Amino acid sequence: MDFVKLLELVIAASLINNFVFTRFLGLCIFFGVSKKMETAVGMSITFTMVMVVSAAVSWLIYTYLMVPYELTFLKIIIFIGVVAALVQASDTVMRKISPVLYYKLGVYLALIATNCIIIAVPLINSGEGYNFIESLFFGLGSGLGFSLALIIMASIREKLELADVPAPFRGMPLAFVTTGLIALAFTGFAGLITL
Repeated sequence: MDFVKLLELVIAASLINNFVFTRFLGLCIFFGVSKKMETAVGMSITFTMVMVVSAAVSWLIYTYLMVPYELTFLKIIIFIGVVAALVQASDTVMRKISPVLYYKLGVYLALIATNCIIIAVPLINSGEGYNFIESLFFGLGSGLGFSLALIIMASIREKLELADVPAPFRGMPLAFVTTGLIALAFTGFAGLITL
């Protein structure tokens, strides 16, 4: 396996084709969790972990069960089931390890199960015909891209809490404007790697 190709896959998934800033997916969790850095970091770790593990498990199920038994038409339902099981497991682990973060993430932790980014990763993996290692690296790159988006936005939003912002722009309007400006900056990565 060519390590350079895998590195390109991670860079492409995290920067060039960032799910939040170039594909505009996963915005509900993005806006909900990016208010504070602590919750953004916690969600980033959880999201990336679930994304990588779901990419691996989904690839195994798709390759060794769905393709041989011609069940590929069920991939959305099966991938949602895999992700839901992994989110339930991470929910239980987080509740035991960090109850404070668990309660801060609140409903957004449960929303990971049906998040379009989490479901998009195994769908793209199967559609592009990635092998197991490529699927893992694509999941990792996608998770890192989402984490980068969350951390950038959380750092900006924490600073904006101290700024004198006109009343009509406070809260979500300014969050949308900020996201648009960051997305514009991320378009500068287009053409960085040709895949």
